[in-house]
Amino acid sequence: MLRRSIFASAVVALFACGSAFGQAIPKEMAWTAYDTGSSGFNIAVAIGQQFKQAYGSDVRILPSGNDTGRLAPVKAGRAIISQMGIGTYFAQEGVFEFGTKSWGPQPARLLMSATACNGLGLAVAKDTGVKQIEQIKGKRVGIVVGSPALTQGALALIAFGGLTQKDVTLVQFSSNNAMWKGFINNEIDVALTSTISGQSKEVDSSPRGILWPPMPADDKAGWARVHKLAPYFVPHKATCGSGGLSPQSPVAMSSYAYPIFMTFADRSADDVYAVVKGMIDTYDGYKDGAPGAHGMALSKQNLEWVVPYHEGAIRAFKEKGAWNDAAQKHNDGLVKRQQVMVEAWKAYAGGAPGDDKAFTDGWMKARAAALTKAGMDAVFE
Repeated sequence: MLRRSIFASAVVALFACGSAFGQAIPKEMAWTAYDTGSSGFNIAVAIGQQFKQAYGSDVRILPSGNDTGRLAPVKAGRAIISQMGIGTYFAQEGVFEFGTKSWGPQPARLLMSATACNGLGLAVAKDTGVKQIEQIKGKRVGIVVGSPALTQGALALIAFGGLTQKDVTLVQFSSNNAMWKGFINNEIDVALTSTISGQSKEVDSSPRGILWPPMPADDKAGWARVHKLAPYFVPHKATCGSGGLSPQSPVAMSSYAYPIFMTFADRSADDVYAVVKGMIDTYDGYKDGAPGAHGMALSKQNLEWVVPYHEGAIRAFKEKGAWNDAAQKHNDGLVKRQQVMVEAWKAYAGGAPGDDKAFTDGWMKARAAALTKAGMDAVFE
């Protein structure tokens, strides 16, 4: 226990004291990531191996199966970076598991993320005859209890076809794996997943088969409905994965970056700069080290997404000629959005009700009111 405590203290000291260590990558770092064996974990390991080889830096990957478990060590200073999914956005917004007394809106900052050839969207059983999202009306849509990413995502994507929760039957499962067993066993017809997930490949080889309803980028009305519920989805041309996807047979659908390397706004700009520069400079060494790692290329970074970049990352991007005035203006707007929510939290939390449900319900109303007053979309209402 003492050795672990000493290690944690050393990690915090190395990351916090940018002025003392200049712009060199810390010699020891702890990162959090998805569970061992996940694509995100494997990408983090591949990058860590290159950091060891190129800079002599030891990167320790701490796996966790949920968003709060990944962010808690960063919040407490025991890890310096978290490799997240869309929970990054939920943390910024202070919603779902981050809308509780112990969390609230977090000052999330991006470093880099991966956008690969796969899509992330609605998988539909081929035996349903559905080919367009509007045809999902009346079908059974799988969701997972305690997984707002899957539930919110599915509801947002059916909105592309003008559908709401009332137009489908939501079927709850206890886990993602259970949901996909239900898919194969004809208990549901639709579920949200990646085109390269093992589950989608399993369904593809089953008697039911799989397809991905298109979401053309030029359908502005459809995408406006999606973004009203989930602004983090972006149009994407998927060229790999189940359902016969390939560069020769692509599908215009939805996606968002994964994994997302992030930290908090107050972390040393020098050290974040050094880490991001290291990710860029060692790219050729790790891009083939794990499936999806090639999506970490600098050219694939979405500089105008829904979470702001850390000032240290921006410095690295500017050095490489990748940052521009439009990206800076967009980033400034996102930082302002976070400030509105943080101030709303401070004003609300002090005199909020003690009951957990009443606290969260009250916070969501206070949050929406503050964002609306600032002329910003509340999204979660």
